[in-house]
Amino acid sequence: MTPEEEKIAELLVVLIDQYEEAHFPIPDVSPVEMILFLMDQHDLKQVDLKDVFGTDSITSAVLNRKRALAKAHIKKLAAKFHVSPALFFGD
Repeated sequence: MTPEEEKIAELLVVLIDQYEEAHFPIPDVSPVEMILFLMDQHDLKQVDLKDVFGTDSITSAVLNRKRALAKAHIKKLAAKFHVSPALFFGD
């Protein structure tokens, strides 16, 4: 690729990013909202996350925002749903 083609490619990336941010913004969601969304998409119930949280009470506490996610939970959630652990950081 020539230097001119590289500059055009870089410009296209910037323009595409700006367009997507303006027309298709990704809303900020909390880790719990992300878990609830993924549960809905996979047709899972709270009891189906016992393998992630260990107990029903911890699952309930996390989903009711009374307990924060531990690093181990984030790792297991990412593996269970095949997503980046970064989706569960925040709050």
